[in-house]
Amino acid sequence: MVLNELAQGLRPAAEGVDWFEGLSEDDQRKVLHALVLFCGQARACKQDVSESIARSGIGPTHTPAVMLTKWRFGMDRLPAYELTRSFRLLAALFSIADTRRRTLYCVGGCGHAWHNLPDPPRDAT
Repeated sequence: MVLNELAQGLRPAAEGVDWFEGLSEDDQRKVLHALVLFCGQARACKQDVSESIARSGIGPTHTPAVMLTKWRFGMDRLPAYELTRSFRLLAALFSIADTRRRTLYCVGGCGHAWHNLPDPPRDAT
C-alpha cells in the first residue's frame, strides 16, 4: 500500500523514506525486491533512469544509480548502507513508470485496486 501511495503522490517521499528506514534490514531488502517487481509490472524503461536519479536526490555516481544506468536491479543485495539510496531510486522509477501506465492505459478509470487508493490517513497532530 505504501509503495503505491508513494508512486501516486498520495504520500510524501520523505514519509516513505522514514517508513522504509523503520523496517528491519531483512524487510528493507524484501521491499526493494518488491519494488523491482513493481517497476517491471509498471513497464519501467531505460529512458526513465535519468529522471528517476534526479527525482531520488541521490548522486549519479552512487552505486544504485550506476547499477540502474546499466539496467541492473540487484539493489536488494547491496550493503546495508546503500539500501535507503536504493529505495529512493526505485521508488522514483516506480512512480515515473506507474504514472505513465495510469495515463496511457488506465485513463478514465480502471479496475486495478492499487490505482484506486483512498487518501492515506494523516496524523491529526
